[in-house]
Amino acid sequence: HKISIVARGMALGYTKTLSEDRYMWTRSQFNDTLASLLAGHAAEELIFNEMTTGSGDDIERATKLARKMVTEYGMSDKLGPRTFGQKEELVFLGREISEQRDYSDKVAEQIDEEVHNIIQHAYETAKRILTENKSKLIQITQKLIAQETLEGEELAALFNEPIPSPQ
Repeated sequence: HKISIVARGMALGYTKTLSEDRYMWTRSQFNDTLASLLAGHAAEELIFNEMTTGSGDDIERATKLARKMVTEYGMSDKLGPRTFGQKEELVFLGREISEQRDYSDKVAEQIDEEVHNIIQHAYETAKRILTENKSKLIQITQKLIAQETLEGEELAALFNEPIPSPQ
């Protein structure tokens, strides 16, 4: 794992997790990923009582993942285990070019509502975890400001280190 506040291209900083060769994910794993993606946005609200555009890419990635959970993986309690939309793909390029809608406007609204609920739940989870661990967040942030980049064992040690008591 790696966290950096050094700007790279259009990114003001980034968090890199270890890639996993995984072909099957659980709903819980997706929800954890969503909370992680939304944690930067939640931290801005918690610490600065303000939000910036810095987490825009993470929010977009979270929204796409939540939509896939509902429309491709059948992970919606409300809509059940089915898919929505048929993708038209360019097999030789390995990417989709369009999606054919096979559902009504009413179902589209339900899909949007489910995506919203999944995102909202993940955001509330991120806010709760950060609020409960605010002093740890500040401690890690101070170390990150001093060093600009944290990774691997050093990052793990910071998570496990006791929180210093206020002077």
